[in-house]
Amino acid sequence: MNRTITVGLDGSPESQAAAEWAAREAALRQLPLKVVHVWEPVPAPIAQAPLLGRETQQHWSERIPREAAEGLRLRHPGIEVTTQQVSGRPSEILLGLPERDTELLVLGSRGLSGIGGYLVGSVGSAVVARTTLPVVLVRAGEQATDEHEMDPVGIPSAAGPFKPVVLGLDTEHPDDSVIAFAFEAALRRQTSLRVLHGWNPPSYYAYGLTADLEFHAELARHHAAAMADVLRPWRKKFPTIEVVEESRFGQAAIPLVDASRKASLVVVGRRIRRNPLGAHIGPVTHAVLHHATAPVAVIAHA
Repeated sequence: MNRTITVGLDGSPESQAAAEWAAREAALRQLPLKVVHVWEPVPAPIAQAPLLGRETQQHWSERIPREAAEGLRLRHPGIEVTTQQVSGRPSEILLGLPERDTELLVLGSRGLSGIGGYLVGSVGSAVVARTTLPVVLVRAGEQATDEHEMDPVGIPSAAGPFKPVVLGLDTEHPDDSVIAFAFEAALRRQTSLRVLHGWNPPSYYAYGLTADLEFHAELARHHAAAMADVLRPWRKKFPTIEVVEESRFGQAAIPLVDASRKASLVVVGRRIRRNPLGAHIGPVTHAVLHHATAPVAVIAHA
């Protein structure tokens, strides 16, 4: 069976934007697209109401994925679109998707006007924190033109070159699956890869025991060299990809969020931890998910 790009759809604007992004990604990867609509039944007393009877619920629950699939086929004629409708808790259904059949899972994230960020809902948070599948979160309102450079006269266009792919790199614990995802995304888009690494000095330096400018410069050179060492074999593996390396002092999430404004995709990792207190996303990935303006790919790794 062919692996698919799978998108979770609930009819909301953010899930519709996610479905459009997933269709574009399916075209880039030459893979089929599966639209999964999870219908969460309403409590029995409410279901007995005249306007919310069983037939009405069934009609609307079937109409959403059917009309979405029809629209996707019209706008993206080169891809195969299938639908799957299931009843249950959305996060549990999405977490139960078979890994052998799913290349990538795409979900929507909701914009927060006036707050300067984006809201990853309870379903998205639960799935990102627990799945081992690569997940892409797409904000509401995301358009194809947002991923491309403007045309020569400054008009948004989906025909221009893709904006760079941005990768957040952990040089202490680099993971091949995260790096490979970013390089392959840049290769498909025929664009450059901007790799960002944030670092902080040792605690004794941060507290002023040795506030030496030369020592700070030495630390900066050390982190830049470590970054170059990690990326050297990947540069050889993907010789056509222009790679821009940036090692910065400070919190890792801040430059990633800033870079997202001029990116087609941001790629970050999530380390799989067996935490008795529950699933964990990680502070950098959590901040990027809530504040990045470009789609964010989260790659789970050991």
